[in-house]
Amino acid sequence: MKASQFHIATLKEAPADAEVVSHKLMLRAGMIKKLSAGIYTYMPMGLRVIRKVERIVREEMDRAGAIELTMPIVQPAELWQETGRFAKMGPELLRIKDRHERDFVIQPTSEEVVTDIARQELHSYKQLPKNFYQIQTKFRDERRPRFGLMRGREFIMKDAYSFDRDAEGAQRSYAIMAQAYRRIFDRFGLRYRAVAADSGAIGGDLSEEFQVIAATGEDAIVYCPTSDYAANLEKAEALPPQGPRPAPTQPLTRTPTPGRSTCAQVAELLGVPLQRTVKSIVLASDEVNERDEVVATRIWLLLLRGDHDMNEVKVGKLPGLALGWRFATEAEIIEHFGCKPGYLGPVGTRKPVTVVADREVAVMADWICGANEVDHHLTGVNWGRDLPEPDLVADIRNVVAGDLSPDGKGVLAIERGIEVGHVFYLGTKYSRAMNATFLDEDGKPKPFEMGCYGIGITRLPAAAIEQNHDERGIIWPDAIAPFTVVICPIGMERSATVREAAQRLYEELLAAGVDVILDDRGERPGAMFADWELIGVPHRLTLGERGLKDGVVEYQHRRDTAPTPVPLAQAADWVRARIQV
Repeated sequence: MKASQFHIATLKEAPADAEVVSHKLMLRAGMIKKLSAGIYTYMPMGLRVIRKVERIVREEMDRAGAIELTMPIVQPAELWQETGRFAKMGPELLRIKDRHERDFVIQPTSEEVVTDIARQELHSYKQLPKNFYQIQTKFRDERRPRFGLMRGREFIMKDAYSFDRDAEGAQRSYAIMAQAYRRIFDRFGLRYRAVAADSGAIGGDLSEEFQVIAATGEDAIVYCPTSDYAANLEKAEALPPQGPRPAPTQPLTRTPTPGRSTCAQVAELLGVPLQRTVKSIVLASDEVNERDEVVATRIWLLLLRGDHDMNEVKVGKLPGLALGWRFATEAEIIEHFGCKPGYLGPVGTRKPVTVVADREVAVMADWICGANEVDHHLTGVNWGRDLPEPDLVADIRNVVAGDLSPDGKGVLAIERGIEVGHVFYLGTKYSRAMNATFLDEDGKPKPFEMGCYGIGITRLPAAAIEQNHDERGIIWPDAIAPFTVVICPIGMERSATVREAAQRLYEELLAAGVDVILDDRGERPGAMFADWELIGVPHRLTLGERGLKDGVVEYQHRRDTAPTPVPLAQAADWVRARIQV
């Protein structure tokens, strides 16, 4: 490709609404163009990156035995009604009607459609296992689209779906996909972690996220530097507290704490570590009838150490809360505790509540909590002596850096990441809902065991930029750069020597299969270099009349601080040896 034939449109400044680095640089480099909130045109430079991402994904999916198809973007609501997701999914699911007033959705994902394909096409266990995948446009009506391609409304995604005859086979398919994902992300040339994850709204059991490491990432990744343990913050656990609970050493005392309603304020006032305090969080779960009317409400008191935060995902899995919960209203709190929030505790409640203690709180002695009286706390609180043992002891907190790893092989650390891939073992969640069955060896119908595997094709370039950039612009890994090599001839419009040498080098690299672009626009050196540094092409060869007189050109990797002189005759081989794809 020659630059004069391509479309290059760089900007000196990013639009004011661009917030994160990747959004700013993709707009400035002319890779995307905003059409509407969360909806972008992929311009030629950006599309080349996306196509390279797709190619790597496609090659590794094919290698893993998956079969490509393409499912419609517009899907009939009937399929989504079979699984209940048409009603359950919020406004992120874009619902539309056709001219006949029939309901359709713009797909955010395709579990229903692919399950419908399986129940029509896969009739016997002899046809299993199967794994269908697509690379297709999706739409989620995000309430607040932002960060460019990181959280857009329209995006491209690779989603794959495996079908097996039993759980053992499904887990084998899952393992094959998890390994394929590792090959894919290795080839992208990005620093990433595969972390155990909660499966969220899609459902399922086994679940891993693939997170690109970046300081600007929205997700917290928990890992042990001295072992293989890694999980996202929602899923991560610490080693349970060891040893028996200490015996009480202090009397229960009602202590004035005027104006101190938080654990941190109380700890400071009393001159004790924050870890000695216990925070109270009040939840409610409602029982409803067939008309969706609330017929009974249960109040829950969750107790966490003062320096810990509640993990809502873990709480949502507790018996009695798995069907849904909410934070209690102030009226409900006053009714049960006789006090407004800020001074609540489990001792002396007005009405019975279900007490759930975090594992750390369950082994504490002589702790401090609210006294259910404004401006007062209790010190020297002990289980068994001052209040009954908790109704339930569970892990309900977020881990923190320095916690012991659950595998016992070190302490936990936390870094930021951007989710770009996710693999799920779904089980029979969708096949049972849609009555998707096959005839097993015994001649009886059985539901498919399913897995689901996604990669954010258009999110991945943005994540790559968040990880790889500097003050001059993007620094692409070789495998997904829009061009791998750029040739920058200086004064080629004035010098036949430069023009001919650049053309020969360009043709030599093309013949060797290198993705090279020749900048023949006649730009000044400063402007030309600034464009390619902003765009982020990783390898640059610069030719000038002065250097060519000595038979040399200059090579510079995008991360290098200075160029390296290279003999012209060896330039093509030199740069080829440094390309990592």
